[in-house]
Amino acid sequence: MELENLDAIVSEDNVLFFDLDGTLVDTDYANFLSYKKAVEFVTKSDCNIVYNPDQRFNRTALKNVIPNLTETELLAIISEKEKYYSDFLPETKLNEGIAKFLYQYSTTNKIILVTNCREDRALVTLEYHKLTDKFSQFFFRRFGENDEKINKFHNAISSLDISPKLVIAFENEEEEIADAKKAGIQNINLLNL
Repeated sequence: MELENLDAIVSEDNVLFFDLDGTLVDTDYANFLSYKKAVEFVTKSDCNIVYNPDQRFNRTALKNVIPNLTETELLAIISEKEKYYSDFLPETKLNEGIAKFLYQYSTTNKIILVTNCREDRALVTLEYHKLTDKFSQFFFRRFGENDEKINKFHNAISSLDISPKLVIAFENEEEEIADAKKAGIQNINLLNL
């Protein structure tokens, strides 16, 4: 579905699910800078981690770049990274095309944030971009027993007790798009960010 054709299929019964990172807001560079600052703080050394705009920097990338980190150092870096994220909010960028639809439908439709982002980071990002009041409800990162990943779309649909046929999802990650389809969502905006 292309964004231009969205108006033709949205009715007041539709519930719009918006992902945050990479979909509504590009947070990749802020995320990277947060990791870089956390690595330097924890290791007490300059790190020569290089930003790759084609790949989100995460724990796996961190382990690949600095393979000799202890588990204690890794956990400390992750903790510090969360603290430093707010310092780099000016490096986040609102996806104007997606935001246009958020603004347009926030007065007529139920708008739900469905993200694997941690609650505090998601809320500070939404607040920075003045988007918090556009959402009816929020679904943040959750894990099941033994830390297995929970399908965020299935979780939201079940919690809201709605038909997946009513949902229009805005998502940019292939794995998450697959999860949306598994949850029965038929209208997924395949974004080309």
